[in-house]
Amino acid sequence: MEIAIKRADSADLEALMHWREIVLREVFSIPAGEDMTELLAANRAYYQTALKTGEHIACFACAGEEIVGCGGVCLYREMPSPDNPGGKCGYLMNIYTVPAMRQQGVGKKTVQWLVREAKRWGAGKVYLESSEQAYPMYRSLGFQDMKGYLKYNETSI
Repeated sequence: MEIAIKRADSADLEALMHWREIVLREVFSIPAGEDMTELLAANRAYYQTALKTGEHIACFACAGEEIVGCGGVCLYREMPSPDNPGGKCGYLMNIYTVPAMRQQGVGKKTVQWLVREAKRWGAGKVYLESSEQAYPMYRSLGFQDMKGYLKYNETSI
């Protein structure tokens, strides 16, 4: 089946929110009955601002008229460095494919589209966090492990 990638915009806010909730619940193992009102409100506010300013590009992967996946890239600047002289970065997130369509190239096509959009914007660095399940796909697209990165855990201090 042919998969088409469709750029999402502010008019797609309700669909974006629907898919964001699905992704959050699956990635963070949030039970269906657990209240996410505040988190979803924060995500809605993020989309409402970032889609307008161009800080976020979102998309849907469609099989015909049916959405079978989604993804996004946050665009931002960091200080220029030898590995990214322009300082522009893209952080891929919310990459998701419905279970029935996995292993059929949907995620790969979504990621390729988002990387092209980030590169068109001028990103010299594009990165993401990945589940173990998706590692082979990302590696096949040229992503490599980033050594030397640590994440601060606020409960440590």
